[in-house]
Amino acid sequence: MKNIFVQGPYLSVRLLLVAALALALIIADSQFGQLDRLRSWMGTGVAPIVWLGNVPGRIGAWSEDLVTGRGVLKERNDSLNSRLLVLERRAQKYAALAAENSRLRELLNASARVDDTVVVADVIGVTPDPFSHEIIIDKGSRDGISIGQAVLDAEGLMGQVVQVNEFTARVLLISDSSHAVPVQVNRNGTRANLLGTGDPDVLELVHVPETSDIRVGDLLVSSGLGGVFPKGYPVARVTEVSHDPGEPFSDVEAEPMAQLNRSQMVLVVFKEGAGSGMAPATEVSE
Repeated sequence: MKNIFVQGPYLSVRLLLVAALALALIIADSQFGQLDRLRSWMGTGVAPIVWLGNVPGRIGAWSEDLVTGRGVLKERNDSLNSRLLVLERRAQKYAALAAENSRLRELLNASARVDDTVVVADVIGVTPDPFSHEIIIDKGSRDGISIGQAVLDAEGLMGQVVQVNEFTARVLLISDSSHAVPVQVNRNGTRANLLGTGDPDVLELVHVPETSDIRVGDLLVSSGLGGVFPKGYPVARVTEVSHDPGEPFSDVEAEPMAQLNRSQMVLVVFKEGAGSGMAPATEVSE
């Protein structure tokens, strides 16, 4: 290029030749595509130079990510942990609501199997005395609850009301050692008394003659004798029958049908002709 544009008498001729050559190259490239291969070779040769030119910027961005990445990741991790806790709390709440709905359906199904008016109550407390099996429910005298009413859950008889306040009531469970329920074998009508043993999983039939027809698996229901518990409620299922030679009575153990230690919602039974004093929306009857 230095030789082409040196000062001299032929400068204008040389300039004209260069312009003509440039014009010819432009026409050849636009009309015939003769320079595509040359352009491809030149692009391939220049590519490493372009890549090297971008290296400083990439190194800077990588260094910035390396320095600030830990703080950003920690912040994101804390945010995700917070969201996870919120979602877990919601999941637990939904699970509790689903379980409560299931218990309500079970109670409603149970109420449909009896002839008496019943009221749904929540268990809100357990007596702290280890030798007394009692629970506290959130229904009291303002709801029509009175002493002696039977209480059951979705599976069977739980106990009876022994103390009533305005807003709450105390229920003595059938597993209490001082509690007795007159029962009969649902299979054949054999009558006996079922006593609590202080163990929520074990009840005992007393004064059962050795000749009585009672078998493991028999369902025991309330007999209605004594006027405390209405007739026909499931109470327990026989789990063991043993006979000691020379003894006039058999040893019979049974397992409560009700979930004495787990039920959170119960039914308070009103005998026929008795009112609960509650609004219709809170009563459940057949």
